[in-house]
Amino acid sequence: MFRPSNTPPHLTTLILLTAVSVLSLNMFLPSLAHIARDFESSYLLASISISGYLAVTAVLQIILGPVADRYGRRPVLLGCLVLFVLASICAALAQSIWIFLAARLVQAGIIAGSALASAIISDTADRSHAASLMGYVGMAMAVAPMLAPMLGGALDQFFGWRSGFWLYAGLGGALLWLTWVDLGETNPAPADTFTAQLRAYPELFRSRRFWGYSICAAFGVGAFYLFVSSTPLVAVEVFHLSPTIVGLGIGSITGGFFVGSFLSGQYSERMGPLRMIFAGRIVAFVGVLIALLVLLLWDSHPVVYFAGGIAAGLGNGLTVPNARAGALAIRPHLAGSASGLSGALIVAGGAVLTPLPGLLLTPENGAWLALVLMLSAALGGLAAALYVWAVDRQEARVALSPRA
Repeated sequence: MFRPSNTPPHLTTLILLTAVSVLSLNMFLPSLAHIARDFESSYLLASISISGYLAVTAVLQIILGPVADRYGRRPVLLGCLVLFVLASICAALAQSIWIFLAARLVQAGIIAGSALASAIISDTADRSHAASLMGYVGMAMAVAPMLAPMLGGALDQFFGWRSGFWLYAGLGGALLWLTWVDLGETNPAPADTFTAQLRAYPELFRSRRFWGYSICAAFGVGAFYLFVSSTPLVAVEVFHLSPTIVGLGIGSITGGFFVGSFLSGQYSERMGPLRMIFAGRIVAFVGVLIALLVLLLWDSHPVVYFAGGIAAGLGNGLTVPNARAGALAIRPHLAGSASGLSGALIVAGGAVLTPLPGLLLTPENGAWLALVLMLSAALGGLAAALYVWAVDRQEARVALSPRA
């Protein structure tokens, strides 16, 4: 029961690691106003627990990937889980906003769960099978954001906001035990020293495929951030919907992502990652374009707007697991670094795109301009996929050409 594992983990373990890393971001969001009131601080200061957390996760993904390539996936995950449990307890017991915020930033170490789950899959499966497995893991990334705020709101209502952080501690402790007994080391050839590892990095940075796959995924997830940040304004100011319907509407894009991720799990190994990526980009682009044209030319109805979001989510579910698998397969001995760097690019893309709706949208242009922004992101992802295809064709021609 407590014997350390020396075999690769079950897929369920990786799904749970990913789910808890997503839960840690948004489960406590319904409690944010109560947290600010209890600590007698401003809402803006309390919201650093979100923005600061995202910033730290972006930096940590860049750091944790190389550390996991050097020392292995298992010790890095175990260490981050221990920190997550301790930070969750500190946040639950905090008596000042500053201690709470410090604990919250340390909690960001749980991002190792999702970042290294991808690297572990890449360690143990070929690219097509890895894309299939990442599709199933992606389903957890769709379900967790939908359920987490509801769970957090219920805990706050019946037990107070601190109960959510006690739950974090319990989940982290359970994952720590599960990782100990089920997740053996999967890094086949850890670098001897950081110096040796750094000498290998230019292989990754020079890879045009890596940047193409990563940018494709970043644009796809960017459309998600655009939809989530646009919908509160569009739903309330343009369509005059109730808060309950607004919440359901925001969740519609993750519903599409869930279905797309399931399809990736079912068909990626059979069709191949690049075909699935193209399918996802075409679904997203055509779906959002149709929604935009219907909205402008026929009927400005909220169902049309939300249908565009669902199409973007469905396309992401087909694209992102396959693009991530492609990026990590470029240099297998640097899978951890590739996972961290591509993950950081996705977070950075979201950070750049999220403020745009607030800067550009008004009640007069909100619905159609939000779809235009999403369409632009879908087009950027399609262009990146075409770039990867062109690189493949070019390198195939070089490989077949007679040597001089």
